This record gives sequence, C-alpha cells and structure tokens, in this order.
Amino acid sequence: MSNTRILIVDDESAIRTMLAFNLQRAGFEVSQAEDAGSARAQIASDRPDLVLMDWMLPDISGLELTRSLKRDENFSDLPIIMLTARTEERDKIHGLDSGADDYVTKPFSPHELVSRVKAVLRRTQTQESGAIVAGELNIDPGSHRVLAGEHKVKLGPTEYRLLKFLATHTERVYSRGQLLDRVWGANVYLEERTVDVHIRRLRKALEDSGCEGYIQTVRGVGYRFSTQLD
Repeated sequence: MSNTRILIVDDESAIRTMLAFNLQRAGFEVSQAEDAGSARAQIASDRPDLVLMDWMLPDISGLELTRSLKRDENFSDLPIIMLTARTEERDKIHGLDSGADDYVTKPFSPHELVSRVKAVLRRTQTQESGAIVAGELNIDPGSHRVLAGEHKVKLGPTEYRLLKFLATHTERVYSRGQLLDRVWGANVYLEERTVDVHIRRLRKALEDSGCEGYIQTVRGVGYRFSTQLD
C-alpha cells in the first residue's frame, strides 16, 4: 500500500489521530482535514486515493460533500467511506445513496476499518481501464504506476492525474484554465500558476526518467503532451 494516500475528514482531533495512527501502521500515507472546505481544497490540489468522510462536519455535512464530489466528473470515481454514529438503516441508505462506496458506524474496530479501506481500494482499482501507452511511458490506471521503459516514474497524485489527462489527449493544447477545470475540477477556485507548479514537477519527474520533452509549452496558449520533439 506504499504511496496510497488516505484523506481523513473529521472535526474531532482525537479520532483523526487514532485513524491516522492505524492507517500509517498499515502502510498508508495519511493527510487530514477538519471540515468540508479544507477537505475540498486538499482533494483539488493533491487528490488522495481514498477519503474517510465523517457525516457530521462543522460547515457542511460529509453527506453533502460526498454528493458534490460524486456529481463532479473529475472526482466521481474517488472512493469515499462514510463514517458516522448514525446506525439506523435509513441513514445507511442515505449514506450509500449519496455515492459513498462504503458506510462504517461508530464505534468501530480500527482493524475492521483498515480492512474496509483495503477492500474498497481493491474494488475500485479493478474497475479502472487498461494501460495507457504514450511514447516510452506506460501508465497503469489500476495501480497508479507509471513506467518509462523499465523504470518507475515517481509522481505525486496531482502530477499523476495531470499526466494521465494529457497523455490521453496527445497533441492537443490546453490552457491553464482548461487544465484546472479538467484535472482539479470546475468548482475549485485556484490560481492558474498552480498548474505551472505541477507542470514543473511533472516535467522534472519525466526528465529524470529519460522522457524529456513530452510536456511542451505553447507560448501564450498553454501546454500539450507530445512525443514529437519541437
């Protein structure tokens, strides 16, 4: 599970700490958010592999945030496990109808939760499409691994999503605004220079793996992916 990142969204610090401890012991990377607003910003800037979402949050409910994410084509496939003290069947139905991939009631065993996380990840990863081949790159959506020849390309989650999008739309030029909409989500408000930062990171990772020149700047317009060097 190395490099698989879980975002914990819960307004109770003690619960976040307990969950983080057990998930890190299981080999996951962990990030945290205490409300829906900061969770949405984190998901947009550095998408996790799975979200543990508390139902009751101080700004909007985890149920509303889950519905919002699942309606967004950029995050509709993001696995979400709902955490709640609500135990009635109708509440569970509401949680799953919101688009959540699983529903865990409090109190719960940390070991059970880790098993649920692994099960949801296995299920969602097997639903991914086949490998994407672009030049020397082989992008495996199921494992989120990228190979350049036989060498693994080390990418963060956002750089991976950026590469996957560009590599499936080769030779087409996208503006910074278009990339923000397509990769980060249309309802997310970030400065366009955010794209430049991640493009630089992506370029460096590809260049370090011997794939120089794939991410090209079209002056005054934006960026494109091409295996044909200018």
